[in-house]
Amino acid sequence: MTALDSPQETRSALREALRRANALAAGVPPSVVALVARVSLAATFWKSGQTKIQGLAIDLVEGRFEIGLPRLADQTIDLFRDEYRLPLLPPEFAALAATLAEHVFPVLLLIGLATRLSATALLAMTLVIQIFVYPGAYATHGVWAAALLTLMTYGPGRFSVDRALMRRA
Repeated sequence: MTALDSPQETRSALREALRRANALAAGVPPSVVALVARVSLAATFWKSGQTKIQGLAIDLVEGRFEIGLPRLADQTIDLFRDEYRLPLLPPEFAALAATLAEHVFPVLLLIGLATRLSATALLAMTLVIQIFVYPGAYATHGVWAAALLTLMTYGPGRFSVDRALMRRA
């Protein structure tokens, strides 16, 4: 486009640019979208779970790997009692259940095993966090929910244990 282009030529060029951008976006394989969702969510929930325990620390980004007998960190039950204050659940039970969920389901998501079940469990956890713990964090929780709903609806994609098991069945 130059300064001498007519408004019609400018609109036509913009339409063509939008058409190309849409075609490019439509060309992203769903399996890549699912893989990015799985890895991102797994990292988010795993890191949260790591803050709640002592004795097991795996941080691939920082290259840190420590192993011992994992146990709830001293502050975890206090966190559930004083800050999270979930209704109907004793803080000891809620702390243990959430910590276990934040370690088991992310690993399953990462490898793509029981993906829909794991996504459903993490969506339930996300809803509890949104409703009872941090209601002002709807933007973050909305992104998590969208990615989890995508995995629940479309599955884990080609790069998953679920897919390999389905092919064998």
